[in-house]
Amino acid sequence: MKKSFIPCIGSVMSADIAVPEHESELRFYSRILTTGVNPLWREDLMNNMGMPIIGLGERIKEYDHLPLQWMPHIQVADVAASAQRALELGGSELMHGKDDNGNSQWAVILDPSGAAFGIIPVIPAEAMPQLDSSGLMGNINWLELTVSDTAAIVDFYIQVVGWSTDRNEHNGECSRNMFSGGGDTVAEICHAHADKIDLPSVWLIYLPVDDLTESLKRVKEDGGNVINVVQRIDGESLSAVIQDPVGVYFGLAQSS
Repeated sequence: MKKSFIPCIGSVMSADIAVPEHESELRFYSRILTTGVNPLWREDLMNNMGMPIIGLGERIKEYDHLPLQWMPHIQVADVAASAQRALELGGSELMHGKDDNGNSQWAVILDPSGAAFGIIPVIPAEAMPQLDSSGLMGNINWLELTVSDTAAIVDFYIQVVGWSTDRNEHNGECSRNMFSGGGDTVAEICHAHADKIDLPSVWLIYLPVDDLTESLKRVKEDGGNVINVVQRIDGESLSAVIQDPVGVYFGLAQSS
């Protein structure tokens, strides 16, 4: 995901989750995301410009039915139409927010593989935040979903959120890069094989940090697990899949 805050069909704006043990979870994420000389995140989990990119909420009774997953928020042309299409394709609707006139404002969807995500209307360009030129800010670096039936899930997202796709071959199996309506690469849907065979079918949001090595050290110190690490030939860590102390999966990436 090369750009942030793009007003476009299929572009990802943010992500959130409702967790048990909220205070300890907040401490965990605050510790692992604020590493390095120039941290990309603040301790309140907004990026260092004070903008809300990820939201860590308390798991109150209203949210008990939601899966314990980070849920990316994807812009769509028509929330009601996308929610209906999701149901027709074997997904389910977990929540659906409407205004006083019954117009759809947002929805939380579970895809046929069990991955949860939110859909929201395309944000007007004038409502997008104005970024400075520093480039030092937290954002959702990448999305990745591992499933057993790649073709069916790819088709689901093409029809529900308006993504398009290409084809990548990995070890004889197929994974797909997914593109927003503006042509930007926003996600990868992977076939469950090799090092991904044990990953759950949830959207992994990859969050960049200033010092990945230090972040991985803090994950272990603070009760999380490092599931796997991608390294360069010289041994430098580039990204990792993490499980937080309450069992939530997500990714960390070294900022460029």
